[in-house]
Amino acid sequence: MGAGMSGFVISESGERDSPVKVGLGDIPESCAAMVLMYLDPPEICKLARLNRAFRDASSADFVWDSKLPSNYRYLIEKVFDQVPHYLSKKEIYARLCHPNPFDGGTKELWLDMSTGGTCLSISSMALSITGIDDRRYWKRIPTEESRFCSVAYLQQIWWFEVDGQVEFQFAAGTYSLFFRLHLGRASKRLGRRVCNPEHVHGWDIKPVRFQLSTSDGQHALSQCYLEELGNWGHYYVGDFIVENPSIPTKIKFSMTQIDCTHTKGGLCVDSVLICPSEFRARLKRF
Repeated sequence: MGAGMSGFVISESGERDSPVKVGLGDIPESCAAMVLMYLDPPEICKLARLNRAFRDASSADFVWDSKLPSNYRYLIEKVFDQVPHYLSKKEIYARLCHPNPFDGGTKELWLDMSTGGTCLSISSMALSITGIDDRRYWKRIPTEESRFCSVAYLQQIWWFEVDGQVEFQFAAGTYSLFFRLHLGRASKRLGRRVCNPEHVHGWDIKPVRFQLSTSDGQHALSQCYLEELGNWGHYYVGDFIVENPSIPTKIKFSMTQIDCTHTKGGLCVDSVLICPSEFRARLKRF
């Protein structure tokens, strides 16, 4: 398809003058904005480089109104000290697509750039971990492999239990919850990533049990053996549905292996991830 079209101007004498060419640069800004409303944000940004009409139209608030989630005002209040009234809807979308820490840096939220879906990550610092204050069992170790720059590392324990909860106002939709875990302790040696499996044991004897429940009565349960050594994995807990985006949903979740006939150890607990369920295929599944 061509980027322009041509036509002829008829003079008063009835003769045709030289052809008049019309291109994309002649499209009114309002028409360009109507086109952009039906595109995904990355496509809008690409078309904004096409010409001035699309560039100006790409900043129109009504274009980005349809891209922002219904709970975006709640998200802004969560991550900004004051609601930034001076920002355009496009600027608000761009800021929310970056990781935004809150609750003292123990949680982060962001929007998926393509879909506007809300994602939430909860650090191990915000979880209740049995024995976390006893250095015989657990250690906090710094790492570049966590968005929170540290993880909880289990050396050895009989009773393994990690609990957490969060109250959050999600947009309507179906969400999945995962634990981000790693068997073995990763580090760098001579610039290369290595994994120390020294303390890894006990996870192949009995499966780990994952649970979640919500304030409106939803429940999910799953279990699996931890077998993937040396790689981070998102371990699926379950799904929950948000029908009313104006009401906060309280979610409780846990991960346990409390068979005290054997010890278990060598596990890094990084965080809990909550994201739209359609993102599940993007994550490493267990």
